[in-house]
Amino acid sequence: MKITWDLSPLFKSDNDPKIEKQRKRVLTATNSFVKKWKSRGDYLLSPVILKKALDDYENWLRFYGFNSQEDYYFHLRTSQDQNDPNLKAHENKATEFSKKIENDMEFFKLRIAKIKPKLQKKFLTYKPIAPYKHFLEHLFIKSKYLLSEPEEKILNLKGITSHANWVKMTQGFLTKEEANVLDEEGKKTVKNFTDLTGLMRSRNKKARDKAAEAFNTILYKHSDVSEHELNSVFLNKKINDELRGFDRPDKSRHIGDDIETEVVDALTKTVTKHFDIPKRYYKLKAKLLKVPKLAYHERNVEYGEIDKKYNYEESVDILTKVFGNLDPEFAEIFTKFVNEGRIDVYPKKGKYSGAFCTYGLIIHPTYSLLNWTDKLNDVLTFAHEMGHGFNFEFVKKAQNSVNFGTSTASTEVASTFMEDFVLEHLLETADEELKLTLLIMKLDEEISTIFRQVAFYNFEWELHKKLREKGYLSKAEIGELFQKHMASYMGPFVEQSEGSQNWWIHVQHFRYFFYVYSYASGLLISKSLQSSVKKDSKFIVKVKEFLSAGTSDSPKNIFNKLGIDITDKTFWEKGLSEVEDLLSETEKLAIKLKKI
Repeated sequence: MKITWDLSPLFKSDNDPKIEKQRKRVLTATNSFVKKWKSRGDYLLSPVILKKALDDYENWLRFYGFNSQEDYYFHLRTSQDQNDPNLKAHENKATEFSKKIENDMEFFKLRIAKIKPKLQKKFLTYKPIAPYKHFLEHLFIKSKYLLSEPEEKILNLKGITSHANWVKMTQGFLTKEEANVLDEEGKKTVKNFTDLTGLMRSRNKKARDKAAEAFNTILYKHSDVSEHELNSVFLNKKINDELRGFDRPDKSRHIGDDIETEVVDALTKTVTKHFDIPKRYYKLKAKLLKVPKLAYHERNVEYGEIDKKYNYEESVDILTKVFGNLDPEFAEIFTKFVNEGRIDVYPKKGKYSGAFCTYGLIIHPTYSLLNWTDKLNDVLTFAHEMGHGFNFEFVKKAQNSVNFGTSTASTEVASTFMEDFVLEHLLETADEELKLTLLIMKLDEEISTIFRQVAFYNFEWELHKKLREKGYLSKAEIGELFQKHMASYMGPFVEQSEGSQNWWIHVQHFRYFFYVYSYASGLLISKSLQSSVKKDSKFIVKVKEFLSAGTSDSPKNIFNKLGIDITDKTFWEKGLSEVEDLLSETEKLAIKLKKI
């Protein structure tokens, strides 16, 4: 069992001479591909020659790719120590190199996308091209919105100054902030901005209120800058959308994610229609906490006590058992992660503060990062990240490098699937007091994942619409819109407290436009798969088929093969009814235990 990453399959050290050699190999392979195909047009006319070009492209993606070995390595190393300027410099250098490679290779997909419609059918029905069929289908769909090669290059390059640098600036200001607050025991302490979000969930009211006060002060301090930042990146998107011909602000997200607009509309409208569920939940939580209303920052306050500590080794045993019960292959893959140094377990100074699971090229190992503190939530986070890990490993095994990856629309399915089965295992051995605590914890998460994210989506929609109409929105106008949409799902038992009008400032997802729907879609689809496995354990074979699909087909078609129609609002309603059932169970248990 290893508790830190073993990155030697990538490079042996930050100064490994192989880094420069690998960079030269990537450059040579890229130049070779460009030299061979850029001056030719025959592959755009003949399916036989296109197959050869796609095979070359698949080989290039497999061994060199856009996310180069160097880029991947330094992304991981920087996550281990964000305070090391040398690592940041290495990462920036690697990212710039990857961006150059991306621009050099841009011509290939652009030219294929521009294949005339009358020839497209000929290409798609040519059987030897079948492994790349959906890759071509998606490019043909995107072609309507693509510009010329020089124009695409300009948009790609200006994205750094017109979007990325603005976002990095605001995020950089926030991450540097610290505040004098109270810890769980009520003692004075200094916490950074990220830690304040955790402290606002504290059972100690003085501690959470002090943390919220500090959090709001920091947001207010940066509100003028954030106003200009958000207006700038939204205006940049408006310009890009107009140049490309997108007819609605979220269309580019749908096209990029390979998801039909009708699917996202069915999801968001159905969830919005059921905002009575979170309102009912917050009424219950206010009663449990013995307050007439929850302050805005108290929505996710921890309820009850979880005294048990879960050390890492014990948790590995729990997850091995749960994964193995689902299918032995899950346990086998998990054991490899644990034993081969694919998991960086414990927190340390400078380390990225959250958790993630990530991949580079199809030939590279998958790595996961945790910040283990022996809490029950660490066990669930571990299961969540391993869900992503299983997804990546199954795709590696089943797909070529062109189809390696996951759609945003379905990327959270595997993670929540595994997390929920582990929680169910923990509930089996819990007494009623602990069970109520766990159910509240689960509902906190599900309300935030489904309803809050859809409220975010609705807020984004109106924000883009208003900004395009007016040309500029003040921070007061943005804050007013934000509170309107937060109140729409929270209801009368959560205050839109003073300061909460600025909480849009720290939500990074608003800068990665309309991403948030994927959290809701992922969890609701996951619930459907869980239900099917509970009814028939053999359905896990179908789940593994989904995990192996990658981007070989659209999410709509992949789920259709599992008997799931994600365009049908009744499908989403079934998932929401499960949340409602969980809420009813929690209410009954709270009454039984005389908590309300």
